[in-house]
Amino acid sequence: MVKRRHGSDETSGLPGPTYVAPPTRELKRERKALLFVREERLRDLGGLALEMYKRDRFSAGLVVERCAELVAIEARVQEIDALLNGSAHVHSGGGACVCGAPLLLGARFCATCGRSVVGAAAAEGGDYEAPR
Repeated sequence: MVKRRHGSDETSGLPGPTYVAPPTRELKRERKALLFVREERLRDLGGLALEMYKRDRFSAGLVVERCAELVAIEARVQEIDALLNGSAHVHSGGGACVCGAPLLLGARFCATCGRSVVGAAAAEGGDYEAPR
């Protein structure tokens, strides 16, 4: 999480808040812990879906809630990656496909429309390969 200091920026002499990123070591530690939690929750989600299927009691609200947690974790991991890479701007979301659906961390295809994701730079430019 980006820390915010109130007061003036002494180097430029301009008043206003300055933002200080946490040390790289802390960011890497948080990223590693988040990836561990993400994998654990993905396994739990699969087990939850199987149990709901076996009992013939599907709860869409519960699945949506668990998926939203996973998307939030992936968004934070992407934010940390942007901080570690020194990006000038940090996106609050995990990016979006041209169809408007959010892209999950490490996704090669859009889960909604099936378009192939060429890369982060292509996502901004709209370069997608048509599904085959």
